[in-house]
Amino acid sequence: MTLHLRTMALAAAILVTGCTVGPDYRGAPEVATDALRAGATYAHAGDGIAAHTPGVARWWTTLGDAQLTALIDEAIAHSPDIRAAQAKVRQSRASLRNHQADLLPKAGVDLATLRTRSPDLSLLGGDGSSSGGGRGPLDLYVAGFDASWEIDLFGGTRRAVEAASADADAASEDLADAHVQLAADVAQAYVALRDQQARLSLVRDSARLEGEMLALTRQRRAGGVASELDVERLVTQVEQTQSHVLPLEADVIESLDQLALLTGRAPGTLDTELKAPKALPSVPKTVAVGDPSALLQARPDIRAAERRLASQNAQIGVQTANWFPKLSIMGELGYSALDPGHLVRKDNFSWMTMPRLQWNALDFGRVQAGVDGAKAGRDQAQAKYESAVLTALRDADVALARYGHQRENVYLLRSVEASAARAAALTRQRYRAGTASTLDWLDAERTRFSAEQDRVAGDAQLLKTFVTLQKALGLGWQVDTTTG
Repeated sequence: MTLHLRTMALAAAILVTGCTVGPDYRGAPEVATDALRAGATYAHAGDGIAAHTPGVARWWTTLGDAQLTALIDEAIAHSPDIRAAQAKVRQSRASLRNHQADLLPKAGVDLATLRTRSPDLSLLGGDGSSSGGGRGPLDLYVAGFDASWEIDLFGGTRRAVEAASADADAASEDLADAHVQLAADVAQAYVALRDQQARLSLVRDSARLEGEMLALTRQRRAGGVASELDVERLVTQVEQTQSHVLPLEADVIESLDQLALLTGRAPGTLDTELKAPKALPSVPKTVAVGDPSALLQARPDIRAAERRLASQNAQIGVQTANWFPKLSIMGELGYSALDPGHLVRKDNFSWMTMPRLQWNALDFGRVQAGVDGAKAGRDQAQAKYESAVLTALRDADVALARYGHQRENVYLLRSVEASAARAAALTRQRYRAGTASTLDWLDAERTRFSAEQDRVAGDAQLLKTFVTLQKALGLGWQVDTTTG
């Protein structure tokens, strides 16, 4: 057996018997076991909640607003934030392939030509008898094939591949989380827009009604029935109502531009499409939220935290492997000749193999520092995972409580609005008939206007809490197959 074959056999034997240093990943630690046990429900889930029914991934479709659905789909397709997250996924997968390639040999081909001339050494001879005159020029042609292979004797490279694979998984979960955040942001901005437009319509309607009453009061003043004080009170009321118009118009423009930004468009491009007021979407009668244990599978940020924990655990093995020797094998096959026509002759052939063992026996604590740092990184990632789980449970429970309370509040606000509208209509009739004072009518009209504004704001807030709930549950993400 030649030296070359013996070397290859030794390498194969080492690969078979080699070990992988560092702790094996055993999964994420258990967190909030009582809250996540089988059959557990959220602590503050109220009426209208289907606790053990999985939520709808594309939850915005349950609102029945085609324009909102189109905006969210467009945002996911064109948002720069989504494209950045997709690029991060591709980058992490490329890094994984690079680490996987480190397990394999490296090979290359060399082609070179050298042209040189030896110096004239005759003047260096003291007695002048030297015959070392210059010679040249000389041409040398070289063609060769070289290969090298660092054998993963103690598994440091395999641990690096394990870490890179977990990082790639975490990047994919970050992309899913970007979908969750973006869908919620678009829905919140859309609800804000429709809320502002509805309140702007109420203000304009109220200002128009008050203008009619002002004209009537001026007629009554001319007839000596009403006083100048009644006219001034109505003028003040009309101006106060109109003062709400400009701020609301500015809010509408801000919401339109926010939606344009979220969908990857320039400011103003959605004005024509969304400028017409439209009723707020209606929340579904029953909201499916699943149970706390399903939250761990639904929220991408929790899965991303778990994958980063796995990556940091593998980094301990990467650093631990530096304690041990590194074995590499280098080899070269080649030809060299002074004439290119003689390059591939048998007598111009050369070969070389060189096993190499490296061991940093004295590093003054560098390796230990690397291992300690990797362990601290693992502990940090574990703490972040535990925090992500607890935060998710908190987010979901608070969102459920707020949603339930807001549903009840909306019922009350609608009852108040109906009562205030009836009272205002009766007072308006009495005012026209001259049996109610201007002050009575103003008080009734202020109450009606305030009740209508509160009801619209309450409906919008209910929608916003619904969106927050879906975001807390981690819904709104979808598998993207175009990022590879």
